[in-house]
Amino acid sequence: MDINKVIVTNAKALIAKYGKGGYGQIGTALKLLIDADAKRGLVSKVIEVDSKSAMSPYGAPVATATNSRAAKAAIDAICAKEKPEYLLILGANDVVPLVPLKNPLYSPDEDSDKTVPSDLPYASEAPYSTDINAFIGPTRVVGRIPDLVGAKSPEYVIKLITAAANYKTLSAADYKKYFGISAQIWQKSTALSLSNLFGNATTMNTVPPSGPSWSATQLAPRMHFINCHGAHLTSEYYGQPESGANQYPIAHSAALLPKKIVPGTILAAECCYGAELFDPSRNNGQAGIAYTYLGEGAYGVFGSTTIAYGPSEGNGSADLICQYFLHSVMHGSSMGRAALEARHQFAGQFSHLDPTDMKTLAQFYLLGDPSIHAVAAVPHALNATKVFKDAFAKSGSTGTRALRRERLQRVGSALKRDLPRTVPASKESTATQQVTKVLADAATESGLGLSTNMHFTVRHRSRAKREEPERSIHVLMAAGHGGDAAEDTPGHHVVAIIATTEDGKLIHLRRLHSR
Repeated sequence: MDINKVIVTNAKALIAKYGKGGYGQIGTALKLLIDADAKRGLVSKVIEVDSKSAMSPYGAPVATATNSRAAKAAIDAICAKEKPEYLLILGANDVVPLVPLKNPLYSPDEDSDKTVPSDLPYASEAPYSTDINAFIGPTRVVGRIPDLVGAKSPEYVIKLITAAANYKTLSAADYKKYFGISAQIWQKSTALSLSNLFGNATTMNTVPPSGPSWSATQLAPRMHFINCHGAHLTSEYYGQPESGANQYPIAHSAALLPKKIVPGTILAAECCYGAELFDPSRNNGQAGIAYTYLGEGAYGVFGSTTIAYGPSEGNGSADLICQYFLHSVMHGSSMGRAALEARHQFAGQFSHLDPTDMKTLAQFYLLGDPSIHAVAAVPHALNATKVFKDAFAKSGSTGTRALRRERLQRVGSALKRDLPRTVPASKESTATQQVTKVLADAATESGLGLSTNMHFTVRHRSRAKREEPERSIHVLMAAGHGGDAAEDTPGHHVVAIIATTEDGKLIHLRRLHSR
């Protein structure tokens, strides 16, 4: 029998946290999820990647829970054999690790993320690597139900598994309204995102002056879109005044959310560290906003593990990938398919990925069961007929899902084959005098101080077949307002000015701000 959904976890890691009894309770919850999936036409299977017997049909078991290379190899082997339509990772980073990809923008005084913890590699057939370039053509539908990092009771993760088992698909009308928050300084960018998604930005909230004590009525819409500042190991998102002043009032607080989130809510958060998973004991016992949304009944959170980027006006980077995710969900995609479609649409719109694009692709991921269809797709008229229903009931077919997966496979493979790689340039490679001056003038005009300069080369896949222009990317990274603050505060603000050249001539220039 074909397996539609594989649930991978590490039993030893969960037993170490919760004991055998706690793991048994998780197993009971998973059985309910598997039974619920069966009623929806999905055959689901739990595979413990650390178990020699469970992994015997696939490959070597994972010996150490924190070994991302071993976890990636085990998941690749499982997916190669079973070819599941959904891959659900059960557990936080201390159970099944995120892969620590190298941050192409790393600079100690600006973008201080040495690595980008990522689930992108698990969505790709490419073998283990810490280079984002290896995974720019993902093909798998992946999501993660996290437990609490450092927890001793399985109560939280059981609650999330149970919610996934009991989810209800609703109509598009149930997801038509939105709750939106923007840092005041980015309100033009956020208004454009909301208008693209919902046709208007009339109910957008800006911080300041609003927030963070949102009422249950304000939070009632099931679509939440937030474009604010975030920070490492915090349970809050932050605003900033339009003036650009070094002020970061609280925009959204996990402590104020209990009993206000409607079951079925979906959150897309552009914020830096907006979906970071961390031990609540490192934050005075308060879990992060992503954790809190899920614990309150949200079906999914799409957010970033690290410092994210976007423009102050217009759309780019985090704005776009979050829009693409919500758009797919609103049009009937499962949450996992929506995440993969967002990655495809984001990567596929560019002639190449600059370092900020690469980081965006790697850092945004789905927290939630990837098989959840929150919004019902609009069916073809024939779907309602007796002939249609009888035909599929007798064949046991999954209908068009196989065709959708074929399309996703084709798109991912094309991206992997055709999209150029962006790699650090050799030490001898520098920007021309003209480009250097443009970057310096842009930094001065933006009110920036000391900066770090980085240089990259775009390697075209087709270079062996025909001559391509020599394309280079030059990035100026600097601290913006409050940028000298520690990375775990909202005042750590990074500005990136990016110049693209062909054969030394400037062809593109843009400025992004850390969220």
